[in-house]
Amino acid sequence: MKLNPFDTGNINVRSSGGGGVGKAGGLGCGTIVIAALGYFVFGLDPFQTAATVNSVQQGSQQAGPSNTNEQEICTSSEYAREACNGLQSLNQTWAATFEQQGVGDRFRQPTLDLFSGGVRTQGCGSATSDVGPFYCPADQTIYIDTSFYDQLANMGGSSGDFARYYVLAHEYGHHIQTLTGISDQIRSVQQQNPRMANQLQVRMELQADCYAGVWAGKNRNLIEPGDIEEGMQTAAAIGDDALTQGRVSSENFTHGTSEQRSQALRLGLRGDDTACDAITNLS
Repeated sequence: MKLNPFDTGNINVRSSGGGGVGKAGGLGCGTIVIAALGYFVFGLDPFQTAATVNSVQQGSQQAGPSNTNEQEICTSSEYAREACNGLQSLNQTWAATFEQQGVGDRFRQPTLDLFSGGVRTQGCGSATSDVGPFYCPADQTIYIDTSFYDQLANMGGSSGDFARYYVLAHEYGHHIQTLTGISDQIRSVQQQNPRMANQLQVRMELQADCYAGVWAGKNRNLIEPGDIEEGMQTAAAIGDDALTQGRVSSENFTHGTSEQRSQALRLGLRGDDTACDAITNLS
């Protein structure tokens, strides 16, 4: 995907926890799958609530040291540069979408935190690389350990750049849900009806996939041959059924099956964000 180079005046980015960012090894595919299984068993969302779980276990913690020199962070590695380019494009696309719908004043940029190994968030406690990328609504920050991108290919996802943009755009989708109030609505219903918690979480994740597709659909001129295929391959690789390999029953799924995630991404690729509304429609 051909994105314009980032402008540090148009993005909010920092790095924290465990040192620098960049390509790294450390976690095998089995580690990620085992971690995911643990969260599926408890009916939690590994990409959104793991940090909160760790916070409860370890007690309240302050955010770790942060580097807020955007230029230095964004040029520290190939993955970091790519993430900053993607964040800028997402900001521009969604800011314009909010403006077109007459609610431009509701748009706020999220912060992107690139970390390595582990991170102490400003709003959701602590998290390790095991949980993969996640969004913290309390501090409106997307947290990504860039070593996850190396593991993504090992999990059956694509190693292409669009696969990584899809992951970032999915987490950005959770930010959109926070801004629009969808996230709060779903959480409220989950508390009122705990038996529906996982099914509602699946809807949240599928809508975030749809929003990721909307971003790509609104930037069709930047799509390169093979990009869509990379996205679909990655969506299929991180479906609940693929990650758990049949070891977890479908009622404990939290992100949706490979087919559901692919369908949600494909729906968003039409470029119409309102088409994603039906996924979380509670009426």
